[in-house]
Amino acid sequence: MSLLKADEKELEELEKTKWKRVGKTLLKDWRLYVLLLPMLIFLVMFKYLPIYGLLQGFKTYNSVESVLDQDWRGIAYLLSIFKGGSEDTIQFWVAFRNTFVNSMYGLFFGFPIPIILALFFTEIKNGAVRSVVQVCTYLPKFMSTIVTATIIIVWCRPYTQSGTTIYAPGLLQNWCENLHLLKIDSTTGHAATGALSSARLFRPIYQITGIWEGSGYGSIVYFAAALGVSPANYEAAKIDGASKMQQIRYVTLPGMTSTLAIMLILRIGHILNVGYEKVLLLYKTDTYETADVISTWVYRKVSTPSDQPLGIVAGLLESIIAMVLVIGANAISKRVSNTSLF
Repeated sequence: MSLLKADEKELEELEKTKWKRVGKTLLKDWRLYVLLLPMLIFLVMFKYLPIYGLLQGFKTYNSVESVLDQDWRGIAYLLSIFKGGSEDTIQFWVAFRNTFVNSMYGLFFGFPIPIILALFFTEIKNGAVRSVVQVCTYLPKFMSTIVTATIIIVWCRPYTQSGTTIYAPGLLQNWCENLHLLKIDSTTGHAATGALSSARLFRPIYQITGIWEGSGYGSIVYFAAALGVSPANYEAAKIDGASKMQQIRYVTLPGMTSTLAIMLILRIGHILNVGYEKVLLLYKTDTYETADVISTWVYRKVSTPSDQPLGIVAGLLESIIAMVLVIGANAISKRVSNTSLF
């Protein structure tokens, strides 16, 4: 009984000194918390404060009144997206289809490339050569979206003649002409329109340039995972007579399983986020059919005050679908490989 009372007294004492101990910890490591402060400010300003704006998606827009004073409309805007019939609804589902198709192309073709690139890096034994090659592949990721889009536009530039000045077709434009993917003008021997003006070619160009832009930077994680595999496993495989491809199949890739699963879950979480800045800079009215995505559709809607509620609800719907995809992918990964984010 006396021990029980002693424990209760000790718990009371700990409860009384709780905030004092917290204060001492904060003072002891105050430099670390100061470094954390900018990130907390960023999260509050750009992640939590915008939640207040979501109310506009459930209220009748009125430019005079504040969001809190506007009339409640419920989920009418959300239902209008699913009911169909209107031009906005048709455009949204076209954008949704394009978003999903572009993301799936990126998943099927873009996800394996960084893994293959990382495996190539592990086979380069000369450290100096490997560093130079890696830096060259990382470089496109560190260019701004404006610079990247400008390079792509130049690559897709058609043959033009202004007076005595002749501009040759760009790199991708030339490839498309040689593969007869564009209609060739018999007079000039070149296509009259650029590759980016073709709705049929926008997706391949977007995916190819996306792989060029992000595969090198994306290989960093996989390269680190490959280096983490024990050399003893490779030695054992060599003794058993395993070839280089068999070593990759039975040693390297199994050793990277947890990393591959985590990165795949994160990739699925962004399956509806295809980077609207790049699309916005590259697409044209002629290519809306295959280029318009949810983010660009939402951007156009929220730019018009009367259409803001519809755009806000569509953006919220996109986020909810992405969250469901992450939870589902995480559950499947946990069941199949015992690897998960949470």
